[in-house]
Amino acid sequence: MDWINALVQGLLLGGQYTLLACGLSLIFGVMRIVNLAHGALAVAAAYVVLFLVDSLGVPLVLALVLAVAVAAGVGYALQRGLLNAALSRGELAPLLVTFGLAVIIVNVLQETASANSRSIGIGDLGTASIRIVSGLSIGVFSLLTLVVAVVVITGIQLFLARTRVGRAMRATSDDREAAQLMGIDDRHLYALATAIAVGSVALAGAFIGMSTQFTPGYGDLVLIFAFEAVIIGGLGSLWGTLLGGLVLGVAQTVGAQIDPAYGVLVGHLVFLAVLAFRPSGLMPKMVTA
Repeated sequence: MDWINALVQGLLLGGQYTLLACGLSLIFGVMRIVNLAHGALAVAAAYVVLFLVDSLGVPLVLALVLAVAVAAGVGYALQRGLLNAALSRGELAPLLVTFGLAVIIVNVLQETASANSRSIGIGDLGTASIRIVSGLSIGVFSLLTLVVAVVVITGIQLFLARTRVGRAMRATSDDREAAQLMGIDDRHLYALATAIAVGSVALAGAFIGMSTQFTPGYGDLVLIFAFEAVIIGGLGSLWGTLLGGLVLGVAQTVGAQIDPAYGVLVGHLVFLAVLAFRPSGLMPKMVTA
C-alpha cells in the first residue's frame, strides 16, 4: 500500500508541475523561446495574490482572477515591448532578456516583500483529504490542482486547434514569413501567446503559494521543475508537458519512498535519463502540429 500511495501522491504532485510548466511549453511551442523569468513571474503572482487577500481583504477566488488578468496584461506588454525586439536579434537575445527580467523581479520582491517565507492561507482546504482505503488518502487541494492543470492544458490545446486566433498562432510558428505574407500580425499573436502563458504562470504561482511557503528566490526551483517537466514530455508539446509533469512527480515520490533524501534526486535522474536516451522527449509532438 505504501508504494501505491507513493504513486498516487506522485500523480497529484505532477499536477502542480504540469500547471507550472504549461506556460513554458506554450511560449516555446509558438515562439521557440525558453523563458528564464518563468519561475520569478510565478512567485511574483503568488505575492500579488497574498497582497490582495491579506492586505486588501479581497476574496481568494477574486484575487486569483485579478492576478491572472494582471499577469496576462503584463505578459502582452512584455512581448510587445521587449521580447519581439529581442527575437529579431537572434536566439540568444531572448534568453538574456528573460534572465535579466528574472533578476529584476527577484530583487524588487526582496525590496518590497522582504526575504521572509510567506504562504497564502486556504483554511481547512489545505488539510482536507478524501480517504480511498485504509492507508490511502487524497488531499483535496492536491486533487484540485491536478484538475485545474488538466483543464488549463486542455483549454489551451483547444484554443490552438479550434479558434481562428489559435490556428493563426500555429501558422505563424510553422512559417513566420508565410504568415506575414497572408496578412497575419505576428507581433500581436506572439504577444497574445505570451499573455496566455504568463496568465497560466500566475495561476500556477498562486497554487504554489497556497500549497507551500515561498520566498522571492523560490522561482529558481520552480523554473527547474517546470523545465524538467517540459523536457521530459517533449519541447512544445502540451500533452507531453502533462505527461512530463506526472512522470516527474511520480519519480520524486517513489524516490522519497525509497529514502526521503532521494526524492528530488530521482526526479533529476529521470530528467537526465530522458535527455540521454530520448532527447526529443516522451511525446515530441510540437504544439503547432
